Amino acid sequence: MKLKKITCALFFMFTFPAVAADKGTLTIPTTAVTGNPLGVGSDQMVVPISILNGRELSLKRENTLAETLNSIPGVSNSSFGPSVGRPMIRGMDSDRVKILQNGVNNLDASNLSFDHGVSIDPLIIEQIDVIRGPATLLYGGGAVGGVVNAIDHRIPKEKLQGITGRGEVRYGGANLEQSNAAVVDVGTGNFVMHFDAYNRDSKNLRIPGNAISNRLESTQVWDPALDDGAGDYAPYPTNHGRKKLLNSQSETRGGAVGASMIFDRGYAGVSYAKHQTKYGSVKEPGILLDMDTDRIDFASEIRDLGSFFERAKFKAAYTDYRHHEMDAVTIHTTFKNRGIDGTFELAHVPLLGLKGVIGTQFDNGKFDAIGHEAFIPNSKTNSQSVYVYEELPLNQHKMTFGLRHGKHEVESKGGGEPDHDTGLAKFGDPSRKKFNTNNAAIGGLYKLNEQWSLTGNLSHNERAPSYFELFANGLHKATDVFEQGQSNLKKEKSNGLDGQIRWKSGQDSLTFGAYFNRFSNFNGLLSTPDTGEVEDDGAHEEYKISRFTGIKAEFKGVELEGKTMLTDYLQFNVRGDYVDAKDKTNGGYVPRISPLKLGAGLKYEFDRFGTRLDVLHAFKQDRVASNYNYEGGKELMTDAYTNVSMIATYKLPTQLNLEAFTRANNLLDQQIREHTSFLKDIAPMGGRSIMFGLRGEF
Repeated sequence: MKLKKITCALFFMFTFPAVAADKGTLTIPTTAVTGNPLGVGSDQMVVPISILNGRELSLKRENTLAETLNSIPGVSNSSFGPSVGRPMIRGMDSDRVKILQNGVNNLDASNLSFDHGVSIDPLIIEQIDVIRGPATLLYGGGAVGGVVNAIDHRIPKEKLQGITGRGEVRYGGANLEQSNAAVVDVGTGNFVMHFDAYNRDSKNLRIPGNAISNRLESTQVWDPALDDGAGDYAPYPTNHGRKKLLNSQSETRGGAVGASMIFDRGYAGVSYAKHQTKYGSVKEPGILLDMDTDRIDFASEIRDLGSFFERAKFKAAYTDYRHHEMDAVTIHTTFKNRGIDGTFELAHVPLLGLKGVIGTQFDNGKFDAIGHEAFIPNSKTNSQSVYVYEELPLNQHKMTFGLRHGKHEVESKGGGEPDHDTGLAKFGDPSRKKFNTNNAAIGGLYKLNEQWSLTGNLSHNERAPSYFELFANGLHKATDVFEQGQSNLKKEKSNGLDGQIRWKSGQDSLTFGAYFNRFSNFNGLLSTPDTGEVEDDGAHEEYKISRFTGIKAEFKGVELEGKTMLTDYLQFNVRGDYVDAKDKTNGGYVPRISPLKLGAGLKYEFDRFGTRLDVLHAFKQDRVASNYNYEGGKELMTDAYTNVSMIATYKLPTQLNLEAFTRANNLLDQQIREHTSFLKDIAPMGGRSIMFGLRGEF
């Protein structure tokens, strides 16, 4: 309640009373592209990058980071209900997609399990950079899928004299969300302070029809032992949700304070942030997840060093994360993740035409799982890497290349409850695994003329196995899969090729890209004929074991994005993406791969009024995995859907810089099931809904 009151107070104190001349279009200051340490624009990047900021980001903010980014080609949402979703990029998730906050790893437990939320709320994010494809050189050897960098300005980098800020309130949507946020910066010139606060409350998600899909229900066998008169089926009751997705409510609170000293040749600053959220698990009725994150960031940059190195940059973050999985009275399991992550980077002066940086990255993390449902041991992870990235301008063209070497140590504390038959500890004896990774990339940008350009990037990528891939051994309640790691897993290796053709003329642009990644070793969770036994309240149950196993795999696909002005006020947009991911060892497909998606939209803006209509069609996904165990069964196909959405905005005719907006989703009220969601067959997306909001800045 305190954070909610603070948020409202900040919003009304600093936004509504701000009397200023009418500034026309509402704008939010943007940040330079972070995907390149040399700071070039996105149209000069060799690797594909999408940037979401300003007014566009404000209108697209959703409950989760993944849902906010769902309109970007190649990005999908691994939804575990409306409150949980981690971005998937080009069919890859978990540690293959790095989630960063201001360029530093975001430490939580979202990579471990689909039901663990990302500890970043889009309400206070100012810009999101999405790098599709291998970005291993700058962000670590695991980012073969891509990188999502959320930027929040909590450490100011520019001088400010006076006060500036923004605020937003909204209500509605399929989950009857009530949210508000306020961001304020106060400066006396060289010294600048930042404050932000936000809260979000939502009810159970309204859905069209039943929560359980017809495909899943047809596979269930009626069990008289489970019949309580309500017509239950194993493992789900038919009344799991009609028109509403039960136990999908959530409450979120957060805020931060930061301060910086700004110098003529750089800055130094620190910030403290807290994020709290409590949400229901739609997979387990009556189960809540209570998440709490404390994060301290430090960042500094010094420019014009007057030597071989012209700029030095350092940033680091300490994170203390924990969450409880509990019912109304009892905590079943607690997960903790504490660690520090940082980078130090030096940019050198041009040398034989080359411009670039050398850097080092370090992270030290300790993960604890406490409780009888813990399926992984307590563990430690330590990594150190060095990298170099260079660009060589060739008139209007350029070449890029880079190298990265990393050392990784993953340690299991072992122990755990003894097996009832063998008496051996669940996680065995303490053990330690060490890996060396080497990554390399070479790319180029070739300008055909002022409008057309070609890009290409060839990369070799290596990723060290994570602690859960090595040491997991137990029933994962969120998915009802007995997960088993293998301590002899080898590092993941792949070679990738990525290319784009780009056209840009004024406000019009078109980008078409294709990519191909071949894994000589891909560590996937595959079903096995083996069984594992779990004791619960004195009863013993057997589950099929799914084991992390190295396989050969291929990922390939295409992406399309474009826009053109039909008139001075009307813009036409188009987008599309397709992923094909195959298990080359066992045959068939990799699980949870997004189907072909094609979309188009119209955007109209005139004077104070604006509106946008978007149509996205996802085709039927029948390329399902045969070697994948979900609830003891196989991955099911997913039907096609068409999602029609609309946004309308109006700048209020007042001296205050305010804009009212309304957003309607799923206007056709279709049953939308994202194939990338682990719970697609028991948790569809929201039905037809409308949301109202008011945003302002000063």
